[in-house]
Amino acid sequence: MDSNLRGKVVIVTGAAAGIGRATALRFAREGCRLAGFDVDAARGPGLVAAIGEAGGQGRFERVDVAEAASVEAGVAAVADRWGRIDVLVNNAGILRDAQLVKWKDGAAAATMSDEAWEAVIGVNLRGVFHCTRAVVPHMIRGGGGVILNASSVVGLYGNFGQTNYVATKAGVIGMTRTWARELGRYRIRVNAVAPGYVATEILKAMPQKILDTMVEHTPLGRIGEPDDIANAYAWLASDQASFVTGHCLSVDGGVVVGT
Repeated sequence: MDSNLRGKVVIVTGAAAGIGRATALRFAREGCRLAGFDVDAARGPGLVAAIGEAGGQGRFERVDVAEAASVEAGVAAVADRWGRIDVLVNNAGILRDAQLVKWKDGAAAATMSDEAWEAVIGVNLRGVFHCTRAVVPHMIRGGGGVILNASSVVGLYGNFGQTNYVATKAGVIGMTRTWARELGRYRIRVNAVAPGYVATEILKAMPQKILDTMVEHTPLGRIGEPDDIANAYAWLASDQASFVTGHCLSVDGGVVVGT
């Protein structure tokens, strides 16, 4: 089936590595024009080259999604270059794990710091807000578009030691549903994807014992690959999902039902 994505202008945040890079290349294979946003400028040239090799047109913008001015400048550069923005994938995210209060020997041995809280909120939640707010006027003027937000299965059921991360991923689902209501009249669809355990650089660095436990809790019996998530984004952005909005799609090998 024709996805009708060829020639679309797509922004992917956190595009330098992992799921973001896989997503950028997946859209490139559909013949899209790709703008990768990331704070890791050193990986920009390699990303642009890979997008070209995959069949798309690419550019890279060093953007810190936690900073509104940085986002506005990056979005303006894309709109100036290609005249429109059709798809936004809010993928950028970070981790700063810690227990809310770690109790030992009758006293608080440690707590989640304000810095850890603010850093994760800044990128994972405020960043989604900044990027979407900047892109929506371009989509309205262009007659519609698709916004795709990275949530997580932990945003659905919580997770030990991740108060900040879970708060952002649950918040993303709430924003997705709100924006689907607000923006549908402008032919803008808004959906979220909730990945399970995915073989990113962070996950691969974990001890094998922990990885084995993740597999045990996944009914399909494997860790996901970045392409599994990228394929979900591509489908949700395509005309094949033209009547899907306000939805959070779990792409997790069954982790939620197996928990």
